[in-house]
Amino acid sequence: MAEISAKTVKELREKTGAGMMDCKKALQANDGDISKSIDWLRKKGIAKADKKSGRVAAEGIVDSYIHTGGRIGVLVEVNCETDFVARREEFQTLARNIAMQIAACANVEYVSIEDIPPEIVEKEKSIEMGRDDLAKKPDNIKEKIVMGRIDKRLKEMSLMDQPYVRNQDMTVSELIKETISQLGENIKIRRFERFVLGEGIEKKESNFAEEVAAQTGGK
Repeated sequence: MAEISAKTVKELREKTGAGMMDCKKALQANDGDISKSIDWLRKKGIAKADKKSGRVAAEGIVDSYIHTGGRIGVLVEVNCETDFVARREEFQTLARNIAMQIAACANVEYVSIEDIPPEIVEKEKSIEMGRDDLAKKPDNIKEKIVMGRIDKRLKEMSLMDQPYVRNQDMTVSELIKETISQLGENIKIRRFERFVLGEGIEKKESNFAEEVAAQTGGK
């Protein structure tokens, strides 16, 4: 077993927010490898986070993010259990990163797959069933292909299933669970709104040649 220095334990603790003894155990289990120890703690952290997922989260923060140029804006409500945690820098950083994530994900419409209305799921299924490339497929094969495509489509619409923009090796769901493990409280993304400048406004298309003609009296 590799000898674990106090410096290495401290480094892992700073990177993960885990307790000192947990960090030491992780390093011992992974021969002092920081990267593998982070993964080990993440797995353990997810297990701990799941136990807290049933607790009521009614405090938190409403945060915002405006993308450079002011063309995209996001409002997001992230909940925790106590006002104490809501004021912590780690929680507020999480909320800001979630807002940035939403700004970067144009296809995301819901917090999780469970929030997608059944009628939307049926509509997506109907669209996929009518694809030309499936017309000659046997029904049982067609069903499997469609379900695979639907699963992919629903994940594209779900914030929790997105790869985290700051670390593509984890999803937003895993980020939330990691923060739950770090702060010791249940955390939930309750709702969000994404604003795109000019979205939904019918823009009048002008004919440049006609505009010039009008301004010069048709000459």
